[in-house]
Amino acid sequence: MSEAKVSGSGRSRRPGSMDVARLAGVSQKTVSRVLNGEPYVKEEVRLRVQAAMRELGYRRNDAARALNSGRTKRIGVVCLGTALFGPSTQLVAIEQTLRTTGYSVSIVNTLEGDTVADVVEHLLEQGVDGIILSEPIDEGDDVPIDVDIPVLSFGRFPGLSAKPSLDTGGDNIGAGRTATEHLLGLGHHTVWHVAGPQRWWAARDRLAGWRQALADAGAPEPPVLEGDWLPASGYAAGRELAANHDVTAVFVANDDMAIGVLRALSEAGRPVPGDVSVVGFDDIPTAAFLTPPLTTVPQDFDVHVARGIANLVTEIESPTGDHSLLPEPPPLRLVVRHSTAAPTTAR
Repeated sequence: MSEAKVSGSGRSRRPGSMDVARLAGVSQKTVSRVLNGEPYVKEEVRLRVQAAMRELGYRRNDAARALNSGRTKRIGVVCLGTALFGPSTQLVAIEQTLRTTGYSVSIVNTLEGDTVADVVEHLLEQGVDGIILSEPIDEGDDVPIDVDIPVLSFGRFPGLSAKPSLDTGGDNIGAGRTATEHLLGLGHHTVWHVAGPQRWWAARDRLAGWRQALADAGAPEPPVLEGDWLPASGYAAGRELAANHDVTAVFVANDDMAIGVLRALSEAGRPVPGDVSVVGFDDIPTAAFLTPPLTTVPQDFDVHVARGIANLVTEIESPTGDHSLLPEPPPLRLVVRHSTAAPTTAR
């Protein structure tokens, strides 16, 4: 029997166990139970799953069989495949931390046309004991991800159904509040915001934190300028801000865009912090060496990742069945340098 090809992610691919689950109207765990001949599966359900397998031409490979016969000591990582500071630094931290656990790592990047569900299916077919999701982008319609191995997610995945699901996405809302409250506390009337692309959950959360801080302080909410995380988009936003002399304080959603904002303000003769205060996000290695050195919110990737992976490995080796394990996040910090000060009128 020839194997069917499944489309829906921009190109044809081999049918997987999650495709079988969707067609049969069951969970991926139920498909695994049928494949393994486990008891306590209703005969009607077993027949429905087997019919779906035949219809799709589903074949499970040897690596997937190994997964069901014992642990593989391998963890799969789904990542965005980008050179941006945040995702790339997090991936390095994941690789370094996994080396200390005795687990090997399979890293799969989502390419154009892939969904996270496609890539998870690929990892399941390889055979992994757990999965780490670091994909932070909203894919639009929630694509169901239903697996029966532990999953650690560094971000928001509305379609995820795993037992357990360990969410350690960080407090981007709190970080956005912290940055904004710092500027308001210096006496600025309001704070403008250069947001990251709103397909990214982290960008949405930082924007939400900015809004909350303004609302709590009774400060007016200026229009949001949206960039793409890169310095050029920060520069374009900075030119708009520089032309508006009501602007005295700006929270920028990452340091790379903040570099562009600083350049635009300098070219327009708006000194920082004498005329405009700027706060970034990430604390990239160059932030302390800019002119002026940038006030920013660091991301403690090493601590964040270590806590999450420790919980993931524990759940793989000694399952608790707890579906809502939440590693304690590192405390929020603000590194205050020389890009922020009280507004000139308040001095």
